[in-house]
Amino acid sequence: MTFVVTESCIKCKYTDCVEVCPVDCFYEGPNFLVIHPDECIDCALCEPECPVDAILAEDDLEEGQMEFLELNAELAEVWPNITERKDPPEDADDWVDVENKLQHLER
Repeated sequence: MTFVVTESCIKCKYTDCVEVCPVDCFYEGPNFLVIHPDECIDCALCEPECPVDAILAEDDLEEGQMEFLELNAELAEVWPNITERKDPPEDADDWVDVENKLQHLER
């Protein structure tokens, strides 16, 4: 099992989760974070740190969220590793309650 960053992270990209990861399995894109599924040790430390509840255990993904498991695996192979907290985008709070954000994902 792995943890998965889901749609809620898009355009918010709070990085509180990155600081607590003991294996540095987060990768950063322009407006989204992903978890490398082969590096995640399922410690669950990141999940409660996410202020928008964007991180879920693979087993807790709902049917409409399964595509994020594949997306995390794909993008973790091409995006750079992130190991330290950064400030979120200036408009992050404006995106917290927005749904259906996948079309806004920047690769």
